[in-house]
Amino acid sequence: MSHLVKNKQPLLDKFGRLSEPGYSTKEIFEYNPEMILASKWRIKEWDYYAVLSKNYGFSFTIADLGYLGLISVNFFDFEAKTQINKSKKVFFPFGKLKLPRSIEDGDLIFNKKGFLLKFLNDNGERRLIVEVNRFYKRQNLRLDIVLKKKEDDHMTIATPWKENRKAFYYNQKINCMPAVGDAYIQGKHYEFRSDRDYGVLDWGRGVWTYKNTWYWGSASGVIKGKRFGFNIGYGFGDTSKATENMLFYDGKAHKLDLVRFEFNPDNYMDTWYFTSNDQRFELEMKPLIDRQDKSNLIIIKNKGHQVFGLFNGYVVLDDGSKLEINNLLGFAEAITNHY
Repeated sequence: MSHLVKNKQPLLDKFGRLSEPGYSTKEIFEYNPEMILASKWRIKEWDYYAVLSKNYGFSFTIADLGYLGLISVNFFDFEAKTQINKSKKVFFPFGKLKLPRSIEDGDLIFNKKGFLLKFLNDNGERRLIVEVNRFYKRQNLRLDIVLKKKEDDHMTIATPWKENRKAFYYNQKINCMPAVGDAYIQGKHYEFRSDRDYGVLDWGRGVWTYKNTWYWGSASGVIKGKRFGFNIGYGFGDTSKATENMLFYDGKAHKLDLVRFEFNPDNYMDTWYFTSNDQRFELEMKPLIDRQDKSNLIIIKNKGHQVFGLFNGYVVLDDGSKLEINNLLGFAEAITNHY
C-alpha cells in the first residue's frame, strides 16, 4: 500500500536510514549526504535529461557513482532511426562532480577537454547548454534549450532495500516541461518549440546495493489540448511503501499502483506491453530506436536497453476519466548494473 508523505523532513534519520519511506508529488525530503552512514563507494547521484521532438531528440547525463563518473550526450534521429553517442568517464569522483542537493535549485556544470554540459536552474526554469567538439565525424554539437517552469506535481519516491536499511533509492522525476531552443550539429539545425516539444528530468540520489535490475518508462506530450505524461518503473529496493508509477495531466499527478513491463529479451525492437494491476494503465509501445549500453570494467558492469518508441492504448485518471493514447513519443528501458 503506497504511503503519501505529507510533512517536509530530512531524508535520513540519525541512523542513516530513511526517515519516512513513501512518495510525494513535490520535493518534500531534505537530502543531506553528510547523514549517509554507508560506505562512500555505494553512494550514487545523477541528473538525466531527455528532450524530445517528433523526429529527433537529445539526452544528457551527469552521474557520480562513487568510483566512476559518467558524462554522456546522445542524439536520436527518429526518422532515420539512428543515434549518436559521445561520453566520458571520470574515475573515483566521490562527490567531486558536485551534484545539487535539491531538485529546486543549484547548477551542475561539467567542463573538460571539449566536453561542456551546463544544467542551470534559475528559479525552476532549467537551461541546458551543451557543447561537444567532434561529436560526430569531426562535427561539433552546440545546443541551448530552456525547459519552462510550470507549477506542476512531480514524482518523488524514497524507498529502502530490505537487505540493507542504510541503502535507499531517493528519486524525483519531472515530466512535461515545455522545451524551447536550438541545437546545431555542424550547421544542421534542430529546433525545439514549447507548444510541441517536452523535456523530462530524472534526478536521483541514493545508496545502492551492488547488483540491481530496473525498469523505467516515461513520456510527455499533449492529449485533448492539455499536457500529459507518465512515469512508470520498478526494480529498485522495497516498494511496499510506494511505487513510482504516476500519470500527469494538466499539471496534476494521478497515482498508480503496480505497472508491469512485458517485452522480448531476445529482440528489444519487438512491441513492448505495459499493464497495471488495476487496469488504469494499458499501453503498448512500437519501438523506433534501441539505445544499447554494455560495459565490463571487472567490478563495474552495465547491460541495458533504452528503447524509444510510440505508445498507444489508454490510461485512467483518479476520477475515472479515460484518456486514449495515440502515438505518444517516449521510452522504456531495462537495465542491469553491477557497481
